[in-house]
Amino acid sequence: MAERAALEELVRLQGERVRGLKQQKASTEQIEEEVAKLLKLKAQLGPDEGKHKFVLKTPKGTRDYSPRQMAVREKVFDVIISCFKRHGAEVIDTPVFELKETLTGKYGEDSKLIYDLKDQGGELLSLRYDLTVPFARYLAMNKLTNIKRYHIAKVYRRDNPAMTRGRYREFYQCDFDIAGQFDPMIPDAECLKIMCEILSSLQIGDFLVKVNDRRVLDGMFAVCGVPDTKFRTICSSVDKLDKVSWEEVKNEMVGEKGLAPEVADLIGDYVQQHGGVSLVEQLLQDPKLSQNKQALEGLGDLKLLFEYLTLFGIADKISFDLSLARGLDYYTGVIYEAVLLQPLARAGEEPLGVGSVAAGGRYDGLVGMFDPKGRKVPCVGLSIGVERIFSIVEQRLEALEEKVRTTETQVLVASAQKKLLEERLKLVSELWDAGIKAELLYKKNPKLLNQLQYCEEAGIPLVAIIGEQELKEGVIKLRSVASREEVDVRRGDLVEEIKRRTSQPFCIC
Repeated sequence: MAERAALEELVRLQGERVRGLKQQKASTEQIEEEVAKLLKLKAQLGPDEGKHKFVLKTPKGTRDYSPRQMAVREKVFDVIISCFKRHGAEVIDTPVFELKETLTGKYGEDSKLIYDLKDQGGELLSLRYDLTVPFARYLAMNKLTNIKRYHIAKVYRRDNPAMTRGRYREFYQCDFDIAGQFDPMIPDAECLKIMCEILSSLQIGDFLVKVNDRRVLDGMFAVCGVPDTKFRTICSSVDKLDKVSWEEVKNEMVGEKGLAPEVADLIGDYVQQHGGVSLVEQLLQDPKLSQNKQALEGLGDLKLLFEYLTLFGIADKISFDLSLARGLDYYTGVIYEAVLLQPLARAGEEPLGVGSVAAGGRYDGLVGMFDPKGRKVPCVGLSIGVERIFSIVEQRLEALEEKVRTTETQVLVASAQKKLLEERLKLVSELWDAGIKAELLYKKNPKLLNQLQYCEEAGIPLVAIIGEQELKEGVIKLRSVASREEVDVRRGDLVEEIKRRTSQPFCIC
């Protein structure tokens, strides 16, 4: 036993030596030599049968978030929520799991990604896949026919996501939806306006919002000769055009899904077109599409939509793109997706999309699926892809090496001499009661230099310094950390002075 204890101590000391060399940035050869010694000692130690070794990792497709990362996330959420509220939305919440039958059959080919839970209470349950289907269930259950709501919560997908690109199994969605019977395209235009406002406010780069209509897609499939039974599966293939080439999509449609090559070629002629309202007008004159009632309705609504988008001042951000398909089964009308753009490679070239950061559309039939009498409640909405946005903002801050504040503390209550803990405690309590975000160091007699250094490290802008002389005179010395200027402020005026100096909005960096 004593032998093992001595060996464990040698392992500990050698481990410390290796860590020390790494911190000192010693040579690779020296570190490798010491690591080899450590491994040799550990091998002599052998397995410890009495200890259970935990695998310290987060489950696949999930991650922890540091205070720095959470500060960034909170600020992104603030931008999104303030926009939703500016447009008059109320907030709701729904359970993280739903009855399995609620989610079944609503997501097309993506239904295989739903997490099913073990039956532990007499009900078959699944984790929610998105926030839209639970919203439709909420409307039907509460017999609501009119609401403008937002909902920010986590959703779950049994996927193999690329976490480096901001894709996870557990992630946040930020949804805004308008439910109710209204005149055509007014709510739809507002959703697109909200999307543009949020992406512009977040300053994550140039973006483009692609717009299409499921009725145009279905009409196009019909006139090209796609069998009715293959509409959804072919739609799913077309939806991949933002990631792979037309040839690959065509091969999938023909080789895997049994579509005739000539039909696929006809689809290709359409889905490779994109433009503005002029393309809508051109397709309204198309000899085939103009004969299809569904396509005609969709194109008519898109023309009206572009009129409203022009009035909202965002038409230049919108592209009518016939390749946009949005694979979810519940969409019935206008669909849209925002993508970030790479800068132009050469003059005159089209900007390339580097990933979807928001999407949505109209789904007029979803609520009716849950209503016992099949009553329809028209809905249109959008979802902001916050996880991808978080990744982009984090990468940008790391590249710029910008410091991120992880607290919103306005002032540190400090003391210049010893034996002033009671006075510090009284003052910090006064500030808390007045709504000031304040801190103090948890030591009886901290050195003033240590207190000032803490402020610099944490980004705290002000220090309220108490000293014996200040107590006699009834003042507090207020120090600006950045400029190091100090002024004496009457204790009764301190709260207002701190508020005045820290009234600027808290920012990400």
